[in-house]
Amino acid sequence: MTKSINIAKLEERFQAKVDAEQKIEPKDWMPEAYRKTLIRQISQHAHSEVVGMLPEGNWILRAPSLRRKVALLAKVQDEAGHGLYLYSAAETLGIDREELYEQLLSGKAKYSSIFNYPTQTWADIGTVGWLVDGAAIMNQVMLTRTSYGPYARAMVRICKEESFHQRQGYEILLALSQGTEEQRQMLQDAVNRWWWPSLMMFGPSDAASTHSAQSMAWKIKRKSNDQLRQEFVDATVRQAEYLGVTLPDPDLKWNEERGHYDFGEINWDEFWAVVKGKGRCNKNRLKTRRKAHENGAWVREAAMAHAEKRAARQKEEGIA
Repeated sequence: MTKSINIAKLEERFQAKVDAEQKIEPKDWMPEAYRKTLIRQISQHAHSEVVGMLPEGNWILRAPSLRRKVALLAKVQDEAGHGLYLYSAAETLGIDREELYEQLLSGKAKYSSIFNYPTQTWADIGTVGWLVDGAAIMNQVMLTRTSYGPYARAMVRICKEESFHQRQGYEILLALSQGTEEQRQMLQDAVNRWWWPSLMMFGPSDAASTHSAQSMAWKIKRKSNDQLRQEFVDATVRQAEYLGVTLPDPDLKWNEERGHYDFGEINWDEFWAVVKGKGRCNKNRLKTRRKAHENGAWVREAAMAHAEKRAARQKEEGIA
């Protein structure tokens, strides 16, 4: 009974700290469910950054100019860095990085379903930057104020770089929109294929989301999936108009009374099928990641050997 009372008091103090907008740090007491929720969310975020390199990395050598190659290469490197920031943040919660890798490579852990769609043309690279990174920013900006300190601080730099990625993608599409008829058709085709998966990136509707309510009570999230999705649609429609493309939704229209755009029903059957591994690229993405992990084993071993030698030398010299 005493133990139960103590935990209840700890939970009460924890929630009071969260409600007062004080950051939770790694050595602070936290409910086990809060810790597990953060590990799941941060690791899924990290996995998404790492797997997200694959559909774009495939286009670095095929980008239409040296300038485009350099910019895309820099973006892919940024995504790798984001993964490392986030894995580091997850480790502060007491989980080993190798365990996180194993969860991804075994298929136990999830990553964003959007990366299980193929990038078929150069216009897809611009559209991924505009829509996919645009949706990611909409979701991630609120995470700079999330209640867990290491996650919030990691998101500050990530959001700045993701914002650059979104503008980079839009600039690619702007060039295509001012090009030949064939290029404009390529642009429209890419938008047609990526629009709905981009809306799915925010996750299931609030009514079907099993984690949203508790995450918002703990201030891990600040806005619900449906709120973020609506904000994304409202911001994106006018950008599409400027590009001269149509969005593939006959129900999309401005609602004067709500002050927002109405949009059509999302195909949740497709969403859940991709989440459960039945997307067009699920198997290929994991196969490629496993191969990269295996091929990179010598790099990790060399880095560990170097770190051990350095630590031993510092110990001998009395530095450490």
